[in-house]
Amino acid sequence: MGLEIDIEQIIRDRSPKGAKWIPRPLFGWLKRLIRQREINDVLRKYGHREGTAFIEAVLDEWGYHPQVHLAAPIDPEKKYIFASNHPLGGIDGLILAAEIERRFGPVKIMVNDLLMHLAPVRSLFVPVNKYGKQSADYARELDKMYRSADQVLLFPAGLCSRKISAQVQDIGWKKNVITKAVQYQRDIIPIFFDAQNSKAFYRTASLRQAIGLKFNLELVLLPGEMFRQPNKNMSIYFGRPIPFQTFTREKRPEEWAAWLREQAYTLKQNNTP
Repeated sequence: MGLEIDIEQIIRDRSPKGAKWIPRPLFGWLKRLIRQREINDVLRKYGHREGTAFIEAVLDEWGYHPQVHLAAPIDPEKKYIFASNHPLGGIDGLILAAEIERRFGPVKIMVNDLLMHLAPVRSLFVPVNKYGKQSADYARELDKMYRSADQVLLFPAGLCSRKISAQVQDIGWKKNVITKAVQYQRDIIPIFFDAQNSKAFYRTASLRQAIGLKFNLELVLLPGEMFRQPNKNMSIYFGRPIPFQTFTREKRPEEWAAWLREQAYTLKQNNTP
């Protein structure tokens, strides 16, 4: 994979049979929609940097200056699972990776495997194929991540926040965040990332659901959301570490995951004077 991205080539590589039915003008429209030119501009400009050094350069270029709030001191020598809501579906992961590594050491993030095409940050990612079966190699990489000395960043919802009951929020958090914390004896630090995407993003998501379209149409809007984000001084709230021993058999993992999600969503009000 080269430094720059080419969404047309990515689609042709992943689905050769389907791609041949896509008219070329549609590829042009898709490239504009995902802001391919602007993304490649920063890849060319800062692609010589790797990992969070690349992220920090891009965030500065785009004017992102998040405000971080810690509920309590966090020991950087310990290994944690950082579990966050996922309001922006992309840039929030990059921002959190930079903030976590700056304070607590090297970090790994589970991401949609499409993001592996971003070469400068590939070393931070453990890819998840959301549209196919996971391989034995994936299971080994996952085990390696949890056993490593790196911090682990998860978005337990598994996808970007949606508008639910008139509020922008995650769907239910998956139980894996709990089972992996217990299995690998990692305390969990809940995070609340206070931000949201444009109204157009949520309208598209609601329309897709209303017409019963299974394809995640709003996914292609996420790159553009990075450029139109109105509040680039968003707040991030880190909670107190929750010992992995907390997650007893008193509740099922699914119930503990719901409890953890609730803890994350109360962090803002608990830190507001």
